[in-house]
Amino acid sequence: MNLPDTLRAATVALAVSSDTARLDAELLMAHALGLSRGDMLLRQRDLRVPEIFPALLDRRLSGEPIAHITGTRDFWTISLRVTPDTLIPRPDSETLIEAAVDHFRDHAPASILDLGTGSGALLLAALSEWPQARGLGVDASPTALAVAQDNAVQLGLADRAAFRPGDWADGVDGPFDLLLINPPYIGTDEPLSGDVLRDPASALFAGIDGLDDYRRIAPDLPRLIAPGGMAAIEIGYRQADSVGALLAEQGLAFVVRRDLAGLNRCLVATHPS
Repeated sequence: MNLPDTLRAATVALAVSSDTARLDAELLMAHALGLSRGDMLLRQRDLRVPEIFPALLDRRLSGEPIAHITGTRDFWTISLRVTPDTLIPRPDSETLIEAAVDHFRDHAPASILDLGTGSGALLLAALSEWPQARGLGVDASPTALAVAQDNAVQLGLADRAAFRPGDWADGVDGPFDLLLINPPYIGTDEPLSGDVLRDPASALFAGIDGLDDYRRIAPDLPRLIAPGGMAAIEIGYRQADSVGALLAEQGLAFVVRRDLAGLNRCLVATHPS
């Protein structure tokens, strides 16, 4: 088959298990060709199907995430290397960056802290947004930190991004203008499906109610948030009240931000004015 027909057939095969079947097929084909998706689509009638495409398609049909097959994931305005050692950055998490952009509309943050940095997605997206800022990413996983450091180098941000192993904010001195926090928030008994099944369990689960890590993080936030600063904290869509209560116990004000699907996705915590 020619390339357009192959894409159509791959889309049909993927539709059984993927909600983004056409996009998956196009991303795999572009990766096989060594082209961007846009270039591939523009030239698809003049291109031949690479021999490696069927093997890539089989990997996706077996449930392997696209990001693991291609080794990359776009997030905000940057492209990141991802591995099975890190949480795959998802569009929902861009809600945290959007909240920060709104908060710092009239001035830029100078210092940024990313707790649970993983691939470095949030920190590096923020540093790309504010060229004068410097940031620290903390993670308990040495392998995740290696991925984050490599991403910083590849993006030309290594001189402004530092990474260190740590247990959330233990031993971290503040304050910071901007905190970005995406902790595990899935309850241990909650059912999962799709690509999230391939994410590291340590990046997903946080006790029976999914709140264990929020309980540990919240007490450190008052000392870590600089005057006029903010913390953007990702939450599960049903956790706004419970996580908000933890923030209120620490004397912090908060507002809820929704993601593109209209679901509660981020709490913006600040010192009361």
